[in-house]
Amino acid sequence: MIKLQQFGFGVAVISLLTFSACDTIQQAAPGLAQEALNQARKPAQPQLTGDQAAGGLKDALIKGVTSGTDRLGAVGAFSQNAAIRILLPPEIQKIEQKIRDNKILNALIGKELDKTIEAMNAGAEKSMALAVPVFKNAITQMSFADAMGILTGGQGSATRYLKETSELPLQEKFKPEVKKALDEVSLAKIWQPVVTQINKNKRILGLEADVQTDLNQYVTEKATAALFKEIEQEENLIRKDPIQRTTELLKKAFDYADKNQK
Repeated sequence: MIKLQQFGFGVAVISLLTFSACDTIQQAAPGLAQEALNQARKPAQPQLTGDQAAGGLKDALIKGVTSGTDRLGAVGAFSQNAAIRILLPPEIQKIEQKIRDNKILNALIGKELDKTIEAMNAGAEKSMALAVPVFKNAITQMSFADAMGILTGGQGSATRYLKETSELPLQEKFKPEVKKALDEVSLAKIWQPVVTQINKNKRILGLEADVQTDLNQYVTEKATAALFKEIEQEENLIRKDPIQRTTELLKKAFDYADKNQK
């Protein structure tokens, strides 16, 4: 009899626990269902639009141009950096040692060659400040029809696109600014005597024709190449380090790029 009573008590306890659990589940179910419904009702996160992607890229490029020109515009930025230091034009480099080895020619133009190198690098440094609005204007007016592809294209892809589509037009706009900078350091006055003496002695130096180097174009190309290199470094830094994404647009654009890297 006791066993039956104990058994009956056990069944009652189990039943009570079961009913309690079911009651708890029933009570919780509406809350869970409501939560699921709320989640379903939440608006989907908007996709990154082409305009936003283009805006993010332009922000990155403008940031790169600004930072790059600031660094390259500092005194000694070109002359003291072996990676971008502007040397004599190739045709002059070929005969430079002959000039240095010839006592007469070295006395005539050796120091002028040194001044030319110094002036070219100083001119490139000075041109950077003048170049900022030129590059900014080119960037802001660019049409990024394939902005999404550039965003997900990995390191340097935006800079490559900018270089491929804008390098020559930029150089045409950049060149007068470089000339102004070179005029400030009187490069023409230094360079002309050098060219004159080299051409007068071209047979001694093994030249078949006169040297006709356009230093303005030469320095423009060198300065532009150095600036593109700086822009690419800045772009890659933004891609690599989220801390460098200093605006919401940059964050949004390059967060998307991180998740959709090709």
